[in-house]
Amino acid sequence: MGALDAVAGRVAGGATVAFRPSGSSMVPLIRSRQQVVVAPVDPTKLQVGDIVLARVAGTVYLHLVSSVDLARKRVQISNNRGRVNGWTSHERVVGICIAVDGVPRSGVEGKTLTADSKDSC
Repeated sequence: MGALDAVAGRVAGGATVAFRPSGSSMVPLIRSRQQVVVAPVDPTKLQVGDIVLARVAGTVYLHLVSSVDLARKRVQISNNRGRVNGWTSHERVVGICIAVDGVPRSGVEGKTLTADSKDSC
């Protein structure tokens, strides 16, 4: 079980979680070790460009929504360098990134399920 699995479990349980992911796949949107805040999300409201915490093929990613298929209740997840991780169902999208290093992300209004139970990792 990796660090993102633990965060995903907390977010799926209703918590808004602040943590510092590592890696370069989301640069320049998120740089390694920048603090991000992820809140539970209503996946039916997701749009291309949203940054989500989702499980794809058994792995949890903090990546971009690159395509939306409302009819099949799924989204496509990709990094910020052109790599497509794959499609995943709405049930496997647990959170949306609402801030990076204290800067709120635009376009997240109305997409979160709760935003008042902030925890820190």
